[in-house]
Amino acid sequence: MRHHTGFRYGSDVHASYNEARLTPPNTEHQAVIESRVEVHPGATLTKYRDYWGTWVHSFDINRKHQELSVSGHSVVETGMRTTEPAPSLSWSEMRATPVQDAWCEYLSTTLYTALDDEVRAVADQFARANTPREAVEGVMEWIHGGMEYEKGSTTVTTTAPEALRARRGVCQDFAHLGLALVRSLGIPARYTSGYLHPSDEDAPIGEVTPGESHAWIETWMGEWSAFDPTSGDDVGPRHVVVAHGRDYGDVPPLKGVYHGGPAEALDVSVELTRLA
Repeated sequence: MRHHTGFRYGSDVHASYNEARLTPPNTEHQAVIESRVEVHPGATLTKYRDYWGTWVHSFDINRKHQELSVSGHSVVETGMRTTEPAPSLSWSEMRATPVQDAWCEYLSTTLYTALDDEVRAVADQFARANTPREAVEGVMEWIHGGMEYEKGSTTVTTTAPEALRARRGVCQDFAHLGLALVRSLGIPARYTSGYLHPSDEDAPIGEVTPGESHAWIETWMGEWSAFDPTSGDDVGPRHVVVAHGRDYGDVPPLKGVYHGGPAEALDVSVELTRLA
């Protein structure tokens, strides 16, 4: 995988301070074979895990520059997930104080996952499901069937209520709406960002495929279970996890501040290659 972001500025930038979240973690379902982050102009990178467990590379550039390039390169082995869902909590277990306290940060409303009467009305349709898992599955099916995927119909700042009213959006919007609906039912849920290979498992080996960042959600029902309301597919070998958080605001691939001229151009590209 290669995720590249490039900026070109209208005049000299004198200093910039940045964080890159481009490094996949080792998980039960994926193993990182190699990973590196490259920055130009050259900078010293400090690597650490943030509060949510995501790998971060922070760096600053304190000399004049008119371009900035940041690239993440990774080789990741992904594996099959279990086809049968693990036993999950009942509603009474889910709503017990120990669970609600332990995962309170993944139950809280955020700017992106705000609630309004329309969001609550949709969530109420699933409040009488037999189990929390059935409620989550119903929410995911509703989003996948009731929302239209349309690039350019929303922005990076669109909230769950705004996406619901528009009935359209991209994966970020589908995930935020899913989080808002599930959390309103008292089920802990987190935003997951990464990549989804656009081809099936028979994609040609060694062929570079243009891609883009992807987002889905994970809910806690005794253990974390992943759901992709955008594709409607099971989360599996085509998905690569990079970051977790409460919403997109916790996981952007690159963010920072700088002192200098306005940005004139932004170039973002993602390349995915099946190696085996």
